[in-house]
Amino acid sequence: MSESEIEVVETTAGQIADVLKRLGVPQERRVTVMIEPDDWLTKARQESRRLVVAAGLSDADIDRLIDEARAEAQPSSG
Repeated sequence: MSESEIEVVETTAGQIADVLKRLGVPQERRVTVMIEPDDWLTKARQESRRLVVAAGLSDADIDRLIDEARAEAQPSSG
């Protein structure tokens, strides 16, 4: 891992040192640790879902938008 890369690793508090060592991060290197609230991802998804429904979008609309974005991100073959 280079010093210019950002790497996201999900682990427990008790395993942080082991993970950093396994990744080859020197002990003197500064790192940032984010402590997530319990079940934050489920809460974030619920809030996002509420906003999507409030905007009048359906699951089919979201799937279509994702498919369109994927198609736009693909390099053109011609």
